[in-house]
Amino acid sequence: MALIELDNVSKIYEMGKHQVHALREVSFSIDENEYVAIMGPSGSGKSTVMNIMGCLDRPTRGVYSLGGQDVTKLTDVQLAHIRNERIGFVFQTFNLLPRTTALENVELPLIYSPKGGRRREKATRALSVVGLADRMQHKSNELSGGQQQKVAIARAIVNEPSIILADEPTGNLDSKSGSEIMKLFQRLSESGITVIVVTHEQFIADHASRIIRFHDGGVVEDVAVPDRTIYTKDDLRTLNSGELVNNRV
Repeated sequence: MALIELDNVSKIYEMGKHQVHALREVSFSIDENEYVAIMGPSGSGKSTVMNIMGCLDRPTRGVYSLGGQDVTKLTDVQLAHIRNERIGFVFQTFNLLPRTTALENVELPLIYSPKGGRRREKATRALSVVGLADRMQHKSNELSGGQQQKVAIARAIVNEPSIILADEPTGNLDSKSGSEIMKLFQRLSESGITVIVVTHEQFIADHASRIIRFHDGGVVEDVAVPDRTIYTKDDLRTLNSGELVNNRV
């Protein structure tokens, strides 16, 4: 059974007397532990479909099932519970509290979660996973862009979600920091988390094992990536020196 399944999903926004068809009868499924990139130009529907998969929005028509459950029929409270417990979000703009430490930013989702016990311990572990064990007490406005995005990823995984949804996660980063973030998503995927990245950049999509392309609100291509980008230790040393490489193994 698929973890995520969209069946003829459409999304229509009412703009005065006009209708904007953001999604047009979209159907696809994503299995557990897949690493999927959703690609398309601006206005293609890729962010809209991410919002629906993340239970941030509802389809106008069609069915969205998560783990076999039709979430289109759930209440707002039930959707909020799913977002908090099962899905981790990573955005282009980081969305951190600027005068709050990295550790406190990562603790935030646990405040409203049944899993909120041992908040400090869990947040510390999440920051260690993303390589920021030595930056926990730094305020987010004291961190580089790449470090802030790592804090955002730590916040996304602190509740141990089964899914990570990342919307243009490297859009505000330089190439070196962006490569480090994609390496981190690879590690999370290999740990068993389903990772879905929305992007318009082919380099970012090439890290995934599957690419779904959108255009004008519909899926125009859904292909596996047989030559997935995997960085060796030598590649990572090169990346850390500031050079962007595309070696594959």
